[in-house]
Amino acid sequence: MKQSSLRVLGCAIMMATMLAGCRGTGEVRYLDLREKPPMVQVTDIEPVKIAIEPFDDRRGDKSRVGTRSHLWGGTTQFDVLGDRPAGAITQRLADRLRTRGWRDRVWNVRVAPAGSAAEADIVISGQVQDFSATVKSRVFSTVIDTTSRFTIQARNLVDRSTTIRTIEGGRSRTVFWFNEDDVREQLAATLKDGLDRLIVDTTIDNKALRPARRLLQE
Repeated sequence: MKQSSLRVLGCAIMMATMLAGCRGTGEVRYLDLREKPPMVQVTDIEPVKIAIEPFDDRRGDKSRVGTRSHLWGGTTQFDVLGDRPAGAITQRLADRLRTRGWRDRVWNVRVAPAGSAAEADIVISGQVQDFSATVKSRVFSTVIDTTSRFTIQARNLVDRSTTIRTIEGGRSRTVFWFNEDDVREQLAATLKDGLDRLIVDTTIDNKALRPARRLLQE
């Protein structure tokens, strides 16, 4: 009888803990989307100067990157740690191109204020229209949806041409035990998908950024 009572008490405590975790308090949780880039050999860098200007944040809601709706009411908000999302995306693109860009090569890339990279062969700028996570808790599961939409523009010094690409994508995942790292990992993966797509869809030709498909057709 005593053991049975202890089991009931244990179940009650567990249920109370679960229910407490299923109600949101409106707090903001910060996600670290930074990656430590791998070491590269300086002698392997391609002789093309690329400058990336800070991306413009054109999202409808700039106050957060995501919201979790809890099972028993309330929400938790998510935002990017240490930088605004557009700044974090700009830095991630620069880090990616410095370590494994077009043709898996290392490129000479730096982040520069707008209008200060006159000596660059290619100046990349961009707009962030969407970069968000929607998290909905249900009974015994949580659904995480992430979406992204970027417009990237490259100005080529060699012939004054411009290449524009719009990259969009998303991911969806259902987890049993939710952890905020699930949101961080999925947003980071969604961002990586977009950067991968940009590199696949474009190439460097004669010190200019071109659509890869156009060069294949030629």
